[in-house]
Amino acid sequence: MRVIAIDASLRNTGVAIVDTNNGRPQPVYFGTIRNKNAMRPSSCLVCIRDRLADLIREHAPDCCALESVIYVQSYKTAIILGAARGAAILAAAENGLPVFEYPPKRIKQSTVGRGGAGKNQVAFMVRALLGLTETPDADAADALAIALTHLRMQETAALGFDGATQI
Repeated sequence: MRVIAIDASLRNTGVAIVDTNNGRPQPVYFGTIRNKNAMRPSSCLVCIRDRLADLIREHAPDCCALESVIYVQSYKTAIILGAARGAAILAAAENGLPVFEYPPKRIKQSTVGRGGAGKNQVAFMVRALLGLTETPDADAADALAIALTHLRMQETAALGFDGATQI
């Protein structure tokens, strides 16, 4: 299975593409889609959608995994994050990918072992779990953690336990 995982944000969207190779996760690609502060939000959304569509066409993943909506104190931040998630979901849906989402606490629990883990802990564990030579930046590390969570959840779903929400 090959999954594209996305940590959506207007300015820094983390992306990871991970394969399972004999049950072992193998990163194919990871990085961050960076949009400059000077860009209009609508232009950022187009950029996110276009870059993700390019990556989907290039790497042919089987599905897409995202972090579910998080609680934020500002409605403005929630709207912006929702729009970025919408651009990511659109790119996946336009390319026929099923989309799954996971709560942030489940992603941290699956990756680090506790739901309250910080970004540095997630990045460190992703590096260790995937045998990377360098620690990825926070957004790419979050996307890698989402991918690892999805692959683990698919393994447990095969055993009869389902932890994903398909959207």
